[in-house]
Amino acid sequence: MNIKKQIPNMFTLGNLYCGFLSIGYAANNQYKNAAVLVLIGMMLDSMDGRIARMLKVESSLGKELDSLADIVTFGIAPCFLVYYTVFSNSGSLGFAASGLFPLFGAYRLARFNITSDNDSINHFVGVPITAAGGILAILTLFNEQIPSIVTTFIFTALCFLMVSTIKIPSCKQITLPRYGTIVTIFLGGALLVGRFPYLLYVATPLYLIYVAYRFFKIKEIR
Repeated sequence: MNIKKQIPNMFTLGNLYCGFLSIGYAANNQYKNAAVLVLIGMMLDSMDGRIARMLKVESSLGKELDSLADIVTFGIAPCFLVYYTVFSNSGSLGFAASGLFPLFGAYRLARFNITSDNDSINHFVGVPITAAGGILAILTLFNEQIPSIVTTFIFTALCFLMVSTIKIPSCKQITLPRYGTIVTIFLGGALLVGRFPYLLYVATPLYLIYVAYRFFKIKEIR
């Protein structure tokens, strides 16, 4: 076994495990921890592809494994979060509605897997399931401040945006801060064990602002 080739896959499997743990926490009414795990999964998901390209060990196996991990962490786990925090009052109807999210997400992933790598570098067709699942996780963190109707609307919109043909700018060429992702995962772990719970409310906007800044800077250079 080539250990070098397996390094990116370890991050992908870590992403998958975060999805499994998130579902478990959600089932035990620990919604904040479940949401944080989805966000940690996002960080791991952003690392596996970058590491594979850096080590020049990209493979079809890694691509398929990444899709399987994504459908769990960013499809199934977020739909459980939304069900328990918003749709549970609607009974079976709410449970059925929440299950639509991973269905749309799975279709989005399958369509992505048959597109060329050159197209995905410049833009995505439809909202990536990683972003959609992350948005639902953030909504869960602020669930007490956000009306249920708003979450329901965003949930529905994300389902259709994932399978839409709207071109979304890709962030694959954005250079992240050195060790920034690792630090974010470490902070996420601290949040998971109950330390500094409000840090996420500061760290998340700062991270998104930095990514947006780097994206527009690259666009200006081009």
